[in-house]
Amino acid sequence: MAALLILIGGFTLAGAIDVALVAPASAQSFTYNPRPPKPPRPPAPNDGQMLVQAVEVDYDYNNQRVSAVGNVQMYYNGTSVEADKVVYDQKTKRLHAEGNIRLTDAEGKITYANVMDLSDDYRDGFVDSLRVDTEDQTRMAASRADRSAGNYTVFENGVYTACAPCKDDPKKPPLWQVKGARIIHNQEERMLYFENAQLEFFGVPMAYLPYFATPDPTVKRKTGFLMPSYNSATGYGFGVDTPFYWALAPDYDLTITPRITTRQGVLGQAEFRQRLLDGSYQIRAYGIYQLDPGAYAGQPGDREFRGGIDTKGQFAINDKWVWGWEGVLLSDYYFFSDYRLAQYRDPLGSFMSLPTEAISQLYLTGVGNRSFFDARAIYFLSFSGNQDKVPVIHPVIDYNNVVNHNIFGGELSYRTNFTSLTRTTAAFDPITTLANTNGLCLNASADPLARLPSQCLLRGMPGTYTRATAEVQWRKSITDPIGQIWTPFASLRADAIDSSISNQPGVSNFLPVGDTQALRAMPTVGLEYRYPFINVQPWGTTIVEPIAQVILRPNESYAGRLPNEDAQSLVFDASNLFAVDKFSGYDRIEGGGRANVGVQATTQFDRGGSINVLFGQSYQLFGLNSFAVVDATNTGLDSGLATQRSDYVARVNYSPNRTYTFSTRARFDEATMNVNRFEAEGRATFDRWSVSMLYGNYAEQPELGYLTRREGLLGNASVKIATNWVISGGARWDLEANKINQYIIGAGYVDDCFVLAANYLTSYSYSAGSTPPTLNHTFMLQIGLRTIATSSGSSSGSGLQ
Repeated sequence: MAALLILIGGFTLAGAIDVALVAPASAQSFTYNPRPPKPPRPPAPNDGQMLVQAVEVDYDYNNQRVSAVGNVQMYYNGTSVEADKVVYDQKTKRLHAEGNIRLTDAEGKITYANVMDLSDDYRDGFVDSLRVDTEDQTRMAASRADRSAGNYTVFENGVYTACAPCKDDPKKPPLWQVKGARIIHNQEERMLYFENAQLEFFGVPMAYLPYFATPDPTVKRKTGFLMPSYNSATGYGFGVDTPFYWALAPDYDLTITPRITTRQGVLGQAEFRQRLLDGSYQIRAYGIYQLDPGAYAGQPGDREFRGGIDTKGQFAINDKWVWGWEGVLLSDYYFFSDYRLAQYRDPLGSFMSLPTEAISQLYLTGVGNRSFFDARAIYFLSFSGNQDKVPVIHPVIDYNNVVNHNIFGGELSYRTNFTSLTRTTAAFDPITTLANTNGLCLNASADPLARLPSQCLLRGMPGTYTRATAEVQWRKSITDPIGQIWTPFASLRADAIDSSISNQPGVSNFLPVGDTQALRAMPTVGLEYRYPFINVQPWGTTIVEPIAQVILRPNESYAGRLPNEDAQSLVFDASNLFAVDKFSGYDRIEGGGRANVGVQATTQFDRGGSINVLFGQSYQLFGLNSFAVVDATNTGLDSGLATQRSDYVARVNYSPNRTYTFSTRARFDEATMNVNRFEAEGRATFDRWSVSMLYGNYAEQPELGYLTRREGLLGNASVKIATNWVISGGARWDLEANKINQYIIGAGYVDDCFVLAANYLTSYSYSAGSTPPTLNHTFMLQIGLRTIATSSGSSSGSGLQ
């Protein structure tokens, strides 16, 4: 019976479409509703013996015919057949079944029929009133199926769908189905051919196709055309992608996707993928001879030929080590964004932050039980045209390890970092209105003396910078008889630095130019004290924990006189109040004596829910305050740490139950208690809807270029208005300018077999040189029929307000 199941055991209109088609991602990620995993089936017996059960079994020895009548159940090699009557003729070698036929194969495919007549090798025969339910919940029906030559099965008046029948009315038409006057299955080719097919929604014809073909469900990869997709943009007009998938071998394939545009001609796209035993890689290439380069007049795209190459891969050396690469090479830096390719395929990726560069890198990573190693060389391709201001990393190497046994009763760990980079041109950033409006910090500025620390920041130094860092740390926690927790710790860090800074105009106002070598050491000893008090009440448990930390170390060497490339970001809040070194990178190191104090309280309610509160302050005890040092990027100034007594920081996290979570983070001025930084966030998730809202209020930081207070709201919401309908949206509201500057609105229908999604969003893309980013408006539509295809379209325009 196994051969029979292959012939009529169900068909899924899938294949190359599922493997190779990558539709442009919609802003709202809609996928088919998941199905619960099913346990693996035991292997089917293959002993060649048949078990027959029936009310009556007749043996006609003269005619060599066996008949089973009444509740017939037949089992053979993992296959079962149920029917009212089954007759096997040994002379003609025909199997005939009648009435309420149900055939189940070893893989779970179920075939229903009224009449079945097949040869015992199942090369020829017919089935009347056929219906098939497959393991992956696809369904097929036909008035008759004829089998011939052991290869061809023809379904007359066939119907196919991947939708489950209506529970209340199984006879009701499914959400969608494909009907065909004839559906032909070529088993040798493993293809399904539909003749005079029509696509119906809820039984209403919506589209007609005289002919189309698709691989049968046994095919995972199949050469052929994939579903086209539609897109449009101001620069190239309307475009249609028509991908062709070529399954070259079991381990590699090629997808060729010409995009036919109305304004620029044909954009060629090709993607080659290969999977090997220890990894995989892919290469994508693009190219177009533009018919109307003037559509990008004044921009990098104003040229005849444009193209690029995008590649990535990763391979495992063993179970702990992997190596890989990413690479991007473009004819011009605006090519990807003009044609919405690669990193620009998902506009939502730039909804809240601008994509500023593509990354090319080569890396090696290893992960042990208590150690980590990472080495990579990185080249950033600037999307804003400022390539000479972007560094080339050659390389950056990190290694961390925690020793697997106690040293003096405590934990010993060490880490190393090696960084080497080169930049061609200095990267200045204006921090005053005068410098911004008059272009005083541009590299082309007429007066180099205008590039002063009072007017500009030197974000990136020109030349070569190399630093090697090694640090060893020790820590031990001791709990005394009354519950006090004492944690002594010590560390020793050393840096070897070599810099060769080009004497470009204005650079000497920030850093010493020429060759500089420096050795920097930072020994640190400290003690952390905690004393948790526990109070148990009928309604819950509260833990109040005073925390004090004292850190002793010398001043930071060469403070402000060395390049700062990786420690330019510093946000002082409750999360790093008790950090020994509050700088974010290695180029700066905190020095001087410091005390960090605070109190933390946590309440766990018996009926669920918890609240955590932390409040504290940091004090500069002696020596040089590293956060008050003016360096090339002013890191630390206006951070709340530049004074002897820091700003107050606080945090409140409250979760009354699994539905709601609330959190606030704040920094208050030490002298006036004015709010210098405040964030409040709330999230709620119910059965049908979820919402999140983030409010931010940040005081001006003139030393960093923020001259006015910033205040805004960022909100996202998703509402399930019906069983399968979802509406989502998000927006960012600049309260200072009283303007919503970014937003997204989307709606979609999702079930187990159909997806329909529409999204409208605004996002930003860079233009040439240093001009402001352009606001883009994009409309995206996605339609998906499970097992058949997913089609999408997008339309975008820029400069619309």
